[in-house]
Amino acid sequence: MVKATLTSKGQLTVPKSVREWQGLRSGDRVSFEFEGDSVLLKVERRKSLDELKGSLPATREYPGKEAERGAAWERAAREVLGKS
Repeated sequence: MVKATLTSKGQLTVPKSVREWQGLRSGDRVSFEFEGDSVLLKVERRKSLDELKGSLPATREYPGKEAERGAAWERAAREVLGKS
Protein backbone atom coordinates (compact mmCIF):
# COMPACT_ATOMS: atom_id res chain seq x y z
CA MET A 1 0.00 0.00 0.00
CA VAL A 2 1.27 3.46 -0.90
CA LYS A 3 0.29 6.44 1.26
CA ALA A 4 0.33 10.24 0.88
CA THR A 5 -0.37 13.05 3.36
CA LEU A 6 -2.88 15.86 2.79
CA THR A 7 -1.39 19.35 3.26
CA SER A 8 -3.03 22.21 5.15
CA LYS A 9 -4.10 23.61 1.76
CA GLY A 10 -5.90 20.38 0.85
CA GLN A 11 -3.24 19.24 -1.60
CA LEU A 12 -1.91 15.73 -2.13
CA THR A 13 1.34 14.72 -3.74
CA VAL A 14 0.91 11.58 -5.82
CA PRO A 15 3.77 9.31 -4.75
CA LYS A 16 6.52 8.75 -7.30
CA SER A 17 5.82 5.01 -7.56
CA VAL A 18 2.18 5.74 -8.48
CA ARG A 19 3.16 8.45 -11.01
CA GLU A 20 5.60 6.07 -12.68
CA TRP A 21 3.12 3.16 -12.63
CA GLN A 22 0.43 5.28 -14.31
CA GLY A 23 2.80 7.33 -16.49
CA LEU A 24 1.57 10.58 -14.92
CA ARG A 25 3.31 13.80 -15.92
CA SER A 26 3.02 17.41 -14.87
CA GLY A 27 -0.24 18.87 -16.19
CA ASP A 28 -2.07 15.53 -16.31
CA ARG A 29 -5.53 15.57 -14.76
CA VAL A 30 -7.08 13.06 -12.39
CA SER A 31 -10.67 12.63 -11.33
CA PHE A 32 -12.09 11.27 -8.08
CA GLU A 33 -14.99 8.82 -8.02
CA PHE A 34 -16.70 7.89 -4.78
CA GLU A 35 -17.62 4.27 -4.04
CA GLY A 36 -19.01 3.89 -0.53
CA ASP A 37 -16.21 4.77 1.90
CA SER A 38 -13.56 4.63 -0.85
CA VAL A 39 -12.33 7.12 -3.41
CA LEU A 40 -11.23 5.89 -6.83
CA LEU A 41 -8.55 7.98 -8.53
CA LYS A 42 -8.87 7.96 -12.34
CA VAL A 43 -6.31 9.30 -14.77
CA GLU A 44 -7.61 11.54 -17.56
CA ARG A 45 -5.12 10.93 -20.33
CA ARG A 46 -3.95 13.92 -22.35
CA LYS A 47 -4.39 13.59 -26.06
CA SER A 48 -1.40 13.97 -28.33
CA LEU A 49 -1.53 16.32 -31.31
CA ASP A 50 -1.69 13.29 -33.60
CA GLU A 51 -4.82 12.06 -31.78
CA LEU A 52 -6.44 15.51 -32.12
CA LYS A 53 -5.69 15.83 -35.84
CA GLY A 54 -8.94 16.06 -37.76
CA SER A 55 -11.12 16.58 -34.69
CA LEU A 56 -12.07 20.08 -35.85
CA PRO A 57 -13.42 20.85 -39.29
CA ALA A 58 -11.07 22.75 -41.58
CA THR A 59 -12.48 26.17 -42.46
CA ARG A 60 -10.09 26.62 -45.38
CA GLU A 61 -7.42 24.75 -47.26
CA TYR A 62 -3.90 25.02 -45.87
CA PRO A 63 -1.88 27.00 -48.43
CA GLY A 64 1.46 25.66 -47.22
CA LYS A 65 4.17 26.79 -44.84
CA GLU A 66 5.78 29.29 -47.20
CA ALA A 67 2.50 31.01 -48.04
CA GLU A 68 1.61 31.25 -44.33
CA ARG A 69 5.06 32.64 -43.55
CA GLY A 70 4.73 35.24 -46.31
CA ALA A 71 1.30 36.31 -45.08
CA ALA A 72 2.65 36.67 -41.53
CA TRP A 73 5.52 38.86 -42.80
CA GLU A 74 3.06 41.05 -44.71
CA ARG A 75 0.83 41.47 -41.64
CA ALA A 76 3.85 42.35 -39.49
CA ALA A 77 5.11 44.86 -42.05
CA ARG A 78 1.70 46.56 -42.25
CA GLU A 79 1.56 46.74 -38.46
CA VAL A 80 5.06 48.24 -38.20
CA LEU A 81 4.38 50.73 -40.98
CA GLY A 82 0.95 51.60 -39.58
CA LYS A 83 -0.87 50.68 -42.77
CA SER A 84 -4.17 48.76 -42.85
